[in-house]
Amino acid sequence: MKKEIILKMEDIHKSFPGVKALNGASLNAYKGRVMALMGENGAGKSTLMKIMTGIYTKDSGTVTFNGKEVAFKGTKDSQAAGIAIIHQELNLISHMSITENIFLGRELTNSFGKIDWTLMHKEARTLLDLLNMKDSEKTLIKDLTIGKMQMIEIAKALSQNAKLIVMDEPTDALTDKETESLFSVIRELTQEGRSIIYISHRLKEIPEICDDITVLRDGKFVSEAEVKDIDENYIIQSMVGRTLDEQFPNVTTTPGDEVLKVQNLCGQYVKNASFSLRKGEILGIAGLMGAGRSELVKTIYGYYKKTAGTVIVDGKELNITSPESGVKHGIAYVSEDRKGDGLVLGLSVKENMTLSSLKSFSNKLGLNKKLENNSVLEYIKKFGVKTPSENATIKNLSGGNQQKVAIAKALLTNPKILILDEPTRGVDVGAKKEIYDVINELKTKGLSIIMISSEMPEVMGLSDRIMVLHEHKISGSLSKEEFTQEKIMRYAVGVENK
Repeated sequence: MKKEIILKMEDIHKSFPGVKALNGASLNAYKGRVMALMGENGAGKSTLMKIMTGIYTKDSGTVTFNGKEVAFKGTKDSQAAGIAIIHQELNLISHMSITENIFLGRELTNSFGKIDWTLMHKEARTLLDLLNMKDSEKTLIKDLTIGKMQMIEIAKALSQNAKLIVMDEPTDALTDKETESLFSVIRELTQEGRSIIYISHRLKEIPEICDDITVLRDGKFVSEAEVKDIDENYIIQSMVGRTLDEQFPNVTTTPGDEVLKVQNLCGQYVKNASFSLRKGEILGIAGLMGAGRSELVKTIYGYYKKTAGTVIVDGKELNITSPESGVKHGIAYVSEDRKGDGLVLGLSVKENMTLSSLKSFSNKLGLNKKLENNSVLEYIKKFGVKTPSENATIKNLSGGNQQKVAIAKALLTNPKILILDEPTRGVDVGAKKEIYDVINELKTKGLSIIMISSEMPEVMGLSDRIMVLHEHKISGSLSKEEFTQEKIMRYAVGVENK
């Protein structure tokens, strides 16, 4: 059966000062089908979507929607034509109701020009029923889960009668159950003849929900294929321009002396934890969501108060009462939420990188700017941070490059112990490999690393030992030779391994 094109973007070019963002990008979307749009961070996916919806103006190329060439002047134009975009950062007002959010700026009125609340609640109810949501249309957004907020964004798109819906990383903050609900809604929408452009870095989702795939690399169109005709290796090779046979390169080293010893640690989120960490070793921490992985390391680091137990670094018992004292005693923590906790998005790469270590660049005369700059440039080069300059605003960097800056920021405090909490969350497959190489290099130089990861292949691939948590307790520990997904999962759900 011939596929009907609803959107055609051909040979799109777009430049910003000093950056060629798109250099011949193309994309088709087909009626009643889901098109995956994939590429590394910085490949041009977001720029292409912003051109499609009229946020940016293209330099050259053509955009055809519903058989007509278009050049939208902004999102109101593209919405009126039947295109809706659901951004990665949800665009909802928390203290307003579901109904108010769905119709914000497009309120329905009666013949007297007043807002018709009865009609709006009725329309909102119809949309919620369509999305299998039982919540009242009068519920405040702040009382919903992230997954339900995602559904409200879809309801907004449907209320605009969108024929084409763009979903940007829609499952990033969803549970498995919420993801399955979203997928069933997507299937219903395509059965009605609506089209979806689905942007995701999660390779396993593509065969589950997408019909077609388009890959961009360095702002250029690489390929389009039907999902049924390809495999994961094809996607990875198309995205990064090389095969990633060894996605998790393990570097074998001989761990040195014990650097960290935790004994009977207790706190608000920790129950009687005891473990050790040696020089030049990667200790992986696994466990299900809510098991207390981040809370354990944050208690060691001084973010949460400990109520009992000891933390010993290099043979000396420490009383760490705050993150500042954690840093002072040689423990650095890289947060899983780099945008919320790790980086200041409005500051430059340099300002972010040296934020925790300014004292080491200061003397009686003030800040030694030359020393600071040289240190930053050294890390930019060492980690291969892709940035126009050290003075570029960090929010304009891709997720992988932001993460490298966050790790460099921690290393500039000269730590003995580096804690990496979900180091590759929200990072594309090519940048992941670069971050793994950085982690392995730090390990070979003798740094002691604790790594929390929800990705089983990642934690198994990089760790020398794995400690598993279940309900805020250490439920098991495995050596490299003992690693299997089944053993880790048994400990994670609280079942002992035989």
